[in-house]
Amino acid sequence: MNNKLEQFKKDVKNKKVAVMGIGISNIPLIKYLVNFGVDVTAFDKSSEEKLTDAFNELKGLPVKYSIGPDYLTKLNGFDLIFRTPGMRPDLPELVQAMENGAELTSEMEVFFKLCPAQVFAVTGSDGKTTTTTLIYKILSEEGYNCWLGGNIGTPLLSKIDDVAETDKVVLELSSFQLMTIKDCPSVAVVTNITPNHLDVHKSLQEYIEAKKNIFINQNQNDKLILNYDNEITKSFNYEARGEYVYFSRLNDLNEGVVYQDGKIMVKRGNSSTEIIEGEKIKIPGVHNIENYMAATAATIDYVKPETIAKIATTFNGVEHRIELVRELNGVKFYNSSIDSSPSRTIAALKTFKNKVILIAGGKDKGIPYDSIGEIIAEKVKCLLLIGATASRIEEAYKNYLQQRDMENEIKIIHCDSYEEVVKKSYEQAKSGDCIILSPASTSFDMFKNFEHRGNVFKELVNKLK
Repeated sequence: MNNKLEQFKKDVKNKKVAVMGIGISNIPLIKYLVNFGVDVTAFDKSSEEKLTDAFNELKGLPVKYSIGPDYLTKLNGFDLIFRTPGMRPDLPELVQAMENGAELTSEMEVFFKLCPAQVFAVTGSDGKTTTTTLIYKILSEEGYNCWLGGNIGTPLLSKIDDVAETDKVVLELSSFQLMTIKDCPSVAVVTNITPNHLDVHKSLQEYIEAKKNIFINQNQNDKLILNYDNEITKSFNYEARGEYVYFSRLNDLNEGVVYQDGKIMVKRGNSSTEIIEGEKIKIPGVHNIENYMAATAATIDYVKPETIAKIATTFNGVEHRIELVRELNGVKFYNSSIDSSPSRTIAALKTFKNKVILIAGGKDKGIPYDSIGEIIAEKVKCLLLIGATASRIEEAYKNYLQQRDMENEIKIIHCDSYEEVVKKSYEQAKSGDCIILSPASTSFDMFKNFEHRGNVFKELVNKLK
């Protein structure tokens, strides 16, 4: 029996609970709480019309609602408030509620406190989802009963009753989720840190501090996996509470996971263990070699090297990450809608040998775009731009050319809709070309999330004749 869980259920039954947000991730949480008798009020700034699907999901349950633009004005008299990850914890209404005695938490924070199983968790600016998925698949292949959650998979608090002490839990954690988390996983992975989400975070330093919460309260028996090739994550070793292990594609370390002579190797003391040759990894790109190195460092104490190699040669990749959608008249369409920052787009474009037709742009989250100019000059033959960041991406490219006294050699097309951008990208292509959606921006200007954006792109591509 999970005594912590039973005590939580007993305590929360006597409390007034507010759940912020009635989206996909919170509906299972609301159902879970209501099912064992908790008094729940669900809050959301969206209109009743936009919440129709959510209301249908929760139909018949004794849930109260506070919705619309002024939804936070009714946030008083609550004992426990579940914050949705995208909501800053220092929002004035939340601060006021806490001053009035409310406890602020989140689905993930409560899960951490109650989870009886060992937790592996991954954060970083790039590679989170792939690395998390790899760890999950490697552990599952070895025979462990595994759970996948956080930013991907199912909200796990609603499944906590079924999680056993002998299971393994694998989580992808965003900076938003980590801002208020106090408990840490026993194995923490930080893939890299680059400027990101500066539309929500007040500064790069706040973003970094949030990421550090994944390990800052670990104990001496826990493990931290760090990217040696990233200056920010490399320095985190000074704050490690337990063992730390580096992985490096670019440096030959004495200890850790390295890429040597085209092979992923685990180096410990005087011994070296070969995991797999890089060219045998099924998903392309040097960034995916790094993702496998991070996953290897996280799992090598729990699995056989052959298990990691088996996943590397069979795993097709994660949806919306350089995903081949279709080939039409010799033109290949790739969906990499997950690429919500310049660093992701740079990594994606590096996987292609020849110049591509790039579709980019989306919501502006306040991050610098200077770094994207060089890769566009090197890897793009036609650039189609859409959304708020379109002008910033074009400016970054043209600034790069100007600084080097180079002429523009690519066609730049601005579009107003995804229908237009897909149609025009195909018009610019000839047999042998690759068209890739790699926005270097978030999706929230036009879509619910990157999955929605990717799915719309795929639908439009599949309609082409």
